[in-house]
Amino acid sequence: MRPLEWADLPAVHALEQRLFPFDAWPLSFFEEELAHAVPEADGGTRDYRVITGPPALCGQRTPVVSARKVMGGEQGRGKGDPDAGEAADVVLGYCGLMCVPPLADVQTIAVAPEAEGRGLGTAMLLWMVAEAGRRRARDLLLEVRADNPRAQQLYARHGFEHIHTRAGYYPGDAQRGNARVDALIMRRRLLA
Repeated sequence: MRPLEWADLPAVHALEQRLFPFDAWPLSFFEEELAHAVPEADGGTRDYRVITGPPALCGQRTPVVSARKVMGGEQGRGKGDPDAGEAADVVLGYCGLMCVPPLADVQTIAVAPEAEGRGLGTAMLLWMVAEAGRRRARDLLLEVRADNPRAQQLYARHGFEHIHTRAGYYPGDAQRGNARVDALIMRRRLLA
């Protein structure tokens, strides 16, 4: 996992459109967010990360990156190392965090479908939990679609609890006549 760079935006945006066809962020929103991703010492409140790897990783069922490596317990061997998650061929996942203590917010988290089941979502989520704590946030919040049980289970496994529902927050599939979808607000307490 490494910081998101301007050159990553076309691939990240293409994945965003593929994953979230009804409510994808426009490219300009990613550009605005990345412009705010300056160092914390310079007043930055956002941090965006990307996991990339060779296209061959999308067909494997072995872990791409471990949470231990993401959390700094072990260093990868560098570019081209599948376990480092940094061979810059394709975007496998991305995430974004906003932190204005005492609150932090998961702005986005996404994993390419062909890279699911390899621990990427967990690794990115744990990085955001650790980074929010490092920045002295007391709580980490996120929104998740009510029709996304897999993501809800990931968040619950890592200590997030459902605290509120925003009715009809997300657009549905108008072509199929699906109604708007609720957003579940989830929170993980970080500091007492």
